Amino acid sequence: MGSEPPGRRPRGLRGLRKPAKKRPAGPSPAGSTDDSDAAAGPPAEAAGSIINAVLYRDGRRVSTHDTLAEAFRQQRAASGTLAWIGLHRPSRDELLALATEFDLHPLAVEDALEAHQRPKLERYGGTLFVVLRAARYLDDPEEVDFGELHVFVGRDFVLTVRHGGAPDLSAVRARMEDTPELLKRGPEAVLYAILDAVVDGYEPVVAGVQNDIDEIETEVFGGDPRVSRRIYELSREVVEFQRATRPLNGMLEGLTAGFEKYAIDEELRRYLRDVADHALHTTDRVDGFRQALQDILAVNATLVNQQQNAEMRALAEAGFEQNEEIKKISSWAAILFAPTLVGTIYGMNFARMPELHWAFGYPFAIVLMAIVCTSLYFVFKRRDWL
Repeated sequence: MGSEPPGRRPRGLRGLRKPAKKRPAGPSPAGSTDDSDAAAGPPAEAAGSIINAVLYRDGRRVSTHDTLAEAFRQQRAASGTLAWIGLHRPSRDELLALATEFDLHPLAVEDALEAHQRPKLERYGGTLFVVLRAARYLDDPEEVDFGELHVFVGRDFVLTVRHGGAPDLSAVRARMEDTPELLKRGPEAVLYAILDAVVDGYEPVVAGVQNDIDEIETEVFGGDPRVSRRIYELSREVVEFQRATRPLNGMLEGLTAGFEKYAIDEELRRYLRDVADHALHTTDRVDGFRQALQDILAVNATLVNQQQNAEMRALAEAGFEQNEEIKKISSWAAILFAPTLVGTIYGMNFARMPELHWAFGYPFAIVLMAIVCTSLYFVFKRRDWL
């Protein structure tokens, strides 16, 4: 958001309504690289990573170009134009050509070539470099898909470098072209529209994650054994979501801090403050998701422990019952062993044995076996073995 020469673009957005956001008629296919409306410009395959290179004057489309060279030549020839160039995973040569034409800082160019950058806002001279992490919720796999968007904003140009399927900048371009009174305010208005689209794109993601959390709560109390894995996977997505949204608050604060210095329109300031409010609300919701998942994980661990304790108690009870049965069997075996021992001894075929020819030998043996068995019975009974 650099300073601009007198007469370059009219200032003042007072009295303008916030333009309605147009949604595509149908969901864009995953991995789509369209960065403009279907009627404008060539298909992405015709120009490699160049999705669209369009020049605007006073909020109206002047020309659309297939190559960067054509766009550069036309902009140099036509003063007072705004170049809005969209790329998807550009090559190093393409990005270096843009860096040479628009005097981009080498550090920003290196960041734009490499994905997996953290969201940030940096100023290099008169060029603002913004990194955003967009997100979209995929219903079928029930997961969050993250994309990365790098935006260069200069005095008379906006360059977008996209890595991934999100966000859908075709809707942003269509919205701005349908609102020329906003688009003619220049690159700052385009940056606002991009920020607004990215932040608004978080809303369906928040709704999808909330629905997943509700389902997980039902599964936890339903005893689903697979719920722990799902909690872990969703927790990872929420952490990634936090990394995408939490830096936005500081970025927008830094952006609003430069309103006076860079003479940003008052109405546009209000729009950016609205984006900041939405970003703060989203950040709070995402922080709440992480806390909710931590609570659910703790509850699930408690329920799992209770289930394990119940299983261990059941095993202990079964072992106790089995031990009681073993005691009974052992007691009766000991009781029956006494008469067996006496009968076995006097059943041996020896000619000379004590009391073998005694008249009271048999009754004595019977009485002895009865006394021993009765004594053992009462001993085991007293010890609760029987």
